Amino acid sequence: MTTRRRADGTTVVDVRGSLDASTVDGLRTALRDTLHADRPRLMIVDLMFVTFMDSIGIALLVAGHESAREQGTRLVLRNPSEFVHRQLRIVGLAALFGLPSDVNTHSYRP
Repeated sequence: MTTRRRADGTTVVDVRGSLDASTVDGLRTALRDTLHADRPRLMIVDLMFVTFMDSIGIALLVAGHESAREQGTRLVLRNPSEFVHRQLRIVGLAALFGLPSDVNTHSYRP
């Protein structure tokens, strides 16, 4: 996982691998630390290389979204794999994260 700040002030968190009980702590820490230290207006979580996500990963993304919202940051997801996008659509959360409802247009470009 890497975190970078773009010239426009947007923070991008690139996530790789799986988001499940054994891996979410790293993302949780990155989101929390970045939100508190940088206070970006927009935070993008890029999921292009996430191969698996279970309910623990989904719960973390929802909690991160809420934490961001509370401090005035907009958190969106970008480039989810078809599997991840489908998981978010099934539980009714795609729109919350700025994702289209159609799996064929699953990337977000701010």
